[in-house]
Amino acid sequence: MRPLHIALAALVAAIWGVNFVVIEVGLGHFPPLLFSALRFLVAALPAVFFVGRPKVAWKWIVGVGLALGVAKFGLLFIGMDRGMPAGLSSLVLQVQAVFTVLFAAVALGERPGRVRVLGMAVALAGIGVAAVDEGASGPVFAFVLVIAAAACWGVSNVLTRKAAPPDSLNFMVWVSTVPVLPLLGLSLVFEGWDRDAAALAALDWSGAGIIVYVAWITTVFGFGAWGYLLRQHPASSVAPFTLLVPVFGMSSAALLLGESVSPLRWCAAALLVGGVALTSLAGTRRGRTTAPEQGLMAAVEGVDADTGPGRESPASRVV
Repeated sequence: MRPLHIALAALVAAIWGVNFVVIEVGLGHFPPLLFSALRFLVAALPAVFFVGRPKVAWKWIVGVGLALGVAKFGLLFIGMDRGMPAGLSSLVLQVQAVFTVLFAAVALGERPGRVRVLGMAVALAGIGVAAVDEGASGPVFAFVLVIAAAACWGVSNVLTRKAAPPDSLNFMVWVSTVPVLPLLGLSLVFEGWDRDAAALAALDWSGAGIIVYVAWITTVFGFGAWGYLLRQHPASSVAPFTLLVPVFGMSSAALLLGESVSPLRWCAAALLVGGVALTSLAGTRRGRTTAPEQGLMAAVEGVDADTGPGRESPASRVV
């Protein structure tokens, strides 16, 4: 990769990592489900009028929209609202790679090789260490919600693999249209009209800036830049930069929010990032992998096994 492209990939990882800090701040302005609904509303509008018609079947757009937009982000925002730290959330969510492998094995018949099994074991050990650390100092229920969010992310990755969208930005913009009404409905039921109305009435420039960041910067710009990189380079060259997301997430949370990082959390980070690296990147040499392994690599890394590295799995990159 050219130095400029390396810098762009690192910038996108930084944007997605800092996004967790922005979410944490945004939860002080909005109830979690309303916040998530506004994120997707602003990501979809007005972009949906400029990206063209959907390029995959609606069943995949709706499926990914519900799994990723409603379930994954709904659970993540609620978990963070219930006390899950931003930095730890950015780390724990990376276990989605393990869930993706497991769900792909069940739904697609793609069997992971020994290295990926080892990577899953290492990543799960990291989750165990993080759970011990969080159980000693934070709300366990919030931790479980973020784990559940990672599982829903894994489901959306498998659905995206089946959809095989040729245009990541087009796909994600249309996916963003799906969660808006379900999330607004859930917000009205569980958060209440009064709370939602008060949050909207109190909307200021800070709150508006937060919505713009999580919608346009992390989603529209992030996916546009990521898609550009994947059109220029093999996914095996671009995908490792996603491992920088929890690094930026934890460091920005420590610098901007004053979150402490205990020795146990550093240990958890090393195990989880190392395990995800093994799970996601093992067997990237096409000549040494079987067809099922190549299909599985597509689900985790964002490569379409039938057409090569030009297609990415956008749902596996959103944060």
